[in-house]
Amino acid sequence: MTKNPLKEKLKGRKVILGSGSPRRKMFLEELGLDFEVRPKSVEEVYPDNLKAQEISAYLAELKATPFLKELESSDILITSDTVVWHNNTSLAKAIDHKEAFDMLRTMSGDWHEVITSVCFTTTQRQNMASCITKVKLKNLTDDEINFYIEKCQPFDKAGAYGIQEWIGMIGISEIQGSYNNVVGLPTHLVYETLMKL
Repeated sequence: MTKNPLKEKLKGRKVILGSGSPRRKMFLEELGLDFEVRPKSVEEVYPDNLKAQEISAYLAELKATPFLKELESSDILITSDTVVWHNNTSLAKAIDHKEAFDMLRTMSGDWHEVITSVCFTTTQRQNMASCITKVKLKNLTDDEINFYIEKCQPFDKAGAYGIQEWIGMIGISEIQGSYNNVVGLPTHLVYETLMKL
């Protein structure tokens, strides 16, 4: 039986996912990886002058910081951050219904970018991989936005929506780039980077 090339490549290494995201965990499982989930919380604050990809890369690297003293030579730590970028503004996670509604209303009928940066940390070095996907939302009605927020409670997601949920089925009119990136992890880049490590 043919073996998983990535699993073979990582023999003797220990992969650690530094995230509690169920979507990122699911993607690593689907890549066929053996890994340990070890989330640590950091205050996700970044300098005001950063824009778009600079924000996600800064935060992905920041999330690796609490692990640095405990990594062993065979460990590969994966941390990542996703930013939704619209009208020169980063749309973070919404704290309540009103904030989620306002975000979706501003993006309605327009393009936005979903940017994910993934930081790979070993005791020797750090590698950063970033992916940008352009997404177009149709003109959403207030009823559609309210129904979605009440049904799916998207308060743990940047930009207050999940493309894999109801709103993705009815509201995404166009997408340029990686779909998986919008769900939470650019799996093609993760595979590529791990194969090269």
